[in-house]
Amino acid sequence: MPLRIFSEQYGKPSGRFCTWQRLKPLCPAPDPQVPSGFTSSKRSGRFCFGFRQNQVVESDIMRKSLSFVSWTLSFFCCCWITRAEVFTSIGQMTDLVYTEKELVQSLREYIKAEESKLAAVKSWATKLDALTRASTTDPEGYLAHPVNAYKLMKRLNTEWSELESLVLQNPSDGFISNMSMHRQYFPDQEDETGAARALMRLQDTYQLDSEAFSRGKLPGVHNHAVLTVDDCFDMGKTAYNDADYYHAVLWMQQSLKQLDAGEEAVVSKVDILDYLSYSVYQMGDLPRAIELTRRLVAIDSSHQRAGGNLRYFERLLSKQLKEENQAYQPASEEPIQLGTYTRPKDHLPERESYEALCRGEGIQMNEARRSRLFCRYRDGKRNPRLLLKPVKEEDEWDSPHIVRYLDFLSNEEIEKIKELAKPNLARATVRDPKTGVLTTANYRVSKSAWLDAVDDDVIARVNQRMEDLTGLAVDTAELLQVANYGVGGQYEPHFDFSRRPFDSNLKVDGNRLATFLNYKDEPDAFKRLGTGNRVATFLNYMSDVEAGGATVFPDFGAAIWPRKGTAVFWYNLFRSGEGDYRTRHAACPVLVGSKWVSNKWFHERGQEFRRPCGLTEVD
Repeated sequence: MPLRIFSEQYGKPSGRFCTWQRLKPLCPAPDPQVPSGFTSSKRSGRFCFGFRQNQVVESDIMRKSLSFVSWTLSFFCCCWITRAEVFTSIGQMTDLVYTEKELVQSLREYIKAEESKLAAVKSWATKLDALTRASTTDPEGYLAHPVNAYKLMKRLNTEWSELESLVLQNPSDGFISNMSMHRQYFPDQEDETGAARALMRLQDTYQLDSEAFSRGKLPGVHNHAVLTVDDCFDMGKTAYNDADYYHAVLWMQQSLKQLDAGEEAVVSKVDILDYLSYSVYQMGDLPRAIELTRRLVAIDSSHQRAGGNLRYFERLLSKQLKEENQAYQPASEEPIQLGTYTRPKDHLPERESYEALCRGEGIQMNEARRSRLFCRYRDGKRNPRLLLKPVKEEDEWDSPHIVRYLDFLSNEEIEKIKELAKPNLARATVRDPKTGVLTTANYRVSKSAWLDAVDDDVIARVNQRMEDLTGLAVDTAELLQVANYGVGGQYEPHFDFSRRPFDSNLKVDGNRLATFLNYKDEPDAFKRLGTGNRVATFLNYMSDVEAGGATVFPDFGAAIWPRKGTAVFWYNLFRSGEGDYRTRHAACPVLVGSKWVSNKWFHERGQEFRRPCGLTEVD
């Protein structure tokens, strides 16, 4: 946690705080102190339901009152035992009258504290009862809205814990035992943070401003789930703690906007302005940082950082203007919104083209290419199992050739596959390019399970259908992988096949050389399987997706949208065994909906006579 600085003097650290010479503006700590008048819960930076401190400590008053009652009663007993003539002295009895008055006052304070706590619990019960009625009616549909998914993570990780703390002030055995029993299944801080980051990822990919998310106005959504001032603040704080000042600005600005509009909130305007002004400074907008810091100083002139930051910003701006020989220009009056600042670049070289395809932009389909796309019935070269019911095949792309099979899976088969997969779903993994070991990664956000043909006749039947249709041996293929994408679920651009050391003599068109050099080789990724490289991918869509969730190929500008019951198929390798680097693809973030897919990866071994080598490396 960054140290907080109170002056511009030299000095030595003392505990958590330092006094030293001001060299930089002071940022709010990742876990800020609790505002005056509030009490902190067990996790720093969180507040107990917005109750003022005098309400939260009422249980302490109650305990003190009970202690006082016990002491007084003991005192009475002692008096009657030792003296037994108090009634003979009215003067002495008047003392007991005042004592009783204090007891009554203590009793009323105890009742008030209990009623206040009970009212708070009742309020939460009423709100959560309405939420659970809506969510349990259609759990998957409810969680298809990313805001609902985020708020579920937040409620179970944060707010239920705060409710537990409130009840623990006067322990309730039933509630605590229930909490203890279910806590092992609760999301943790990582889940809440992950859900927040997912909303930001959706915001970037689909170019949605914070207002749209806050009001729940997303494509394909009829019931709007809203984010409160405190929700937006927590979103901004998540970004801030990651040093992601771009998103911190967007969400702190939205939080401030809703607070200025009159919404009630636990978080104060001072805290919002504190984070917002420093984040704006980090984005390089000094005039606006100065304006926001002045607003902060106007509200709280004794703020521990604001005054020093304001002077620092003003000196820095003055120095810049002098060096550039420019006159001072006041901060723009336009509100901060999506596009005000440029999003920083990240690790993904094709980020812009990838996200554009996810939005349906930049698709390289034209009339000439469309004229080369056809549809047909496919019987697997007169396979007996397909003769009476051939599969409908549509061309999705000409080169590389990508096809879609219609009505490949029935609704009954889909439901059975999902039923088999759900108990075994675990965080999806990727293969480390250096070690070949499977591991989790931030760029793949989904859960998956692997199903074998022996698990159920449905799996065996689907496997056989894939073999009949493609003509590829399924014996050496990987198990059927079933994946479900959660809030903002995605799989960033990747290859399905393992890359071999780059051969500069490989004949390819255009600028493919640059693409080769951008990504690491992993020649031993599937060595332990002993079945060679992944020659082809067969991808089943097991759900419709209201918005987002396309499969895109940034290299040649294709986007394939999920349609329940259909499947797409493409080859990852040329006939020579060389990788087709054009097949680098991605699963776009799911904006609204729940995306279920299953896929089968066919390997080289067993295909020698089913797909023989061509005459050149790129046949």
